[in-house]
Amino acid sequence: MNDLSSLHQVVESSRVDPEVFLLRPDYRAVLIAADGLVPGPSDQTSEDLLSHAEGFARELLKTTLVEQLAHVAAWRDAYRGFGAKPQRTRNSLEALLRRSATGLPRVNRLTDIYNAISVLHQVPLGGEDLTGYAGPPRLTLARGTEPFDTATGGEETVEFPEPGEVVWRDDIGVTCRRWNWRQGRRTQLKNNTETALFILDALEPMTDHALQLAADALASHLSQLGPDVQTASRLIRPEPIKS
Repeated sequence: MNDLSSLHQVVESSRVDPEVFLLRPDYRAVLIAADGLVPGPSDQTSEDLLSHAEGFARELLKTTLVEQLAHVAAWRDAYRGFGAKPQRTRNSLEALLRRSATGLPRVNRLTDIYNAISVLHQVPLGGEDLTGYAGPPRLTLARGTEPFDTATGGEETVEFPEPGEVVWRDDIGVTCRRWNWRQGRRTQLKNNTETALFILDALEPMTDHALQLAADALASHLSQLGPDVQTASRLIRPEPIKS
């Protein structure tokens, strides 16, 4: 995938099923497809960004518990809405914030960047390798029969979501369970990923403006990961109700 039209096709063909918007009418997502990324290990730039995010989180959590932060609380409520227990399965933003005291993970410069943006902008943010996809990404309520490839105790295994669970999926199966909890192995970012998809999830009280600022910050950092980086993005939100 090395032309901009292919990236636009990815984001334009992605969808959120109406049942998800019935569950959370305040849900919005920005999808960013990127190509031309030059993979590499964590470097000084990603280290500086993660250190900045860790300091930001520590200051934030001096006066407020993680679960009381506005966007974290909103996602906890959303998890309860489809039967998940947020104290057991934490959304990706909350999981990162809880790790900030002892240090955010250092994985590779691509993963480091999006983890730092997630913390700095207080938004759940996932990154996936687009070459692992079969068909367009879509957010839907699971039937419970969709395969999800993961690992348990270091062993590869296949799980299945609970019926009614909110999942990201493609034509083969689930790519991320419980909205933004755990990503599958098939589409996970790798050390040689050059083409990626990023999903930023928002609920009220996060505004469209704040969501766009997070997306712009991510796109700006991605543009520095190679001389030929190209990106395409799209905001997905509920269709206005017709009178």
